[in-house]
Amino acid sequence: MEYTKAQALKSLDPTAKWMWEGEEYSGITWDESNSKSLPTESEIDAELKKLEDQWTANEYQRQRAMSYPALGDQLDYIYHNGLDKWKTDIVDPVKAKYPKP
Repeated sequence: MEYTKAQALKSLDPTAKWMWEGEEYSGITWDESNSKSLPTESEIDAELKKLEDQWTANEYQRQRAMSYPALGDQLDYIYHNGLDKWKTDIVDPVKAKYPKP
């Protein structure tokens, strides 16, 4: 996922009020009612990198989520086969295919 600097700014201070015209740091108009001061450009860039790194690090979670059957199907499988069989037949293969980094 491609994050924007505006998303990074929102991540740094979710309650802040601001406007951003254009894509340059100088285009930020920071509302004086904010309790914190405007983050520096380097702080925004660092937050942007952090968000992108988190997205990349959690790729295995998104892949796993798409690989599991629908919740209703899993519950039906558990009902008919038990938890141990569900774990070995459904959960373990997905975790093996998409391991944690």
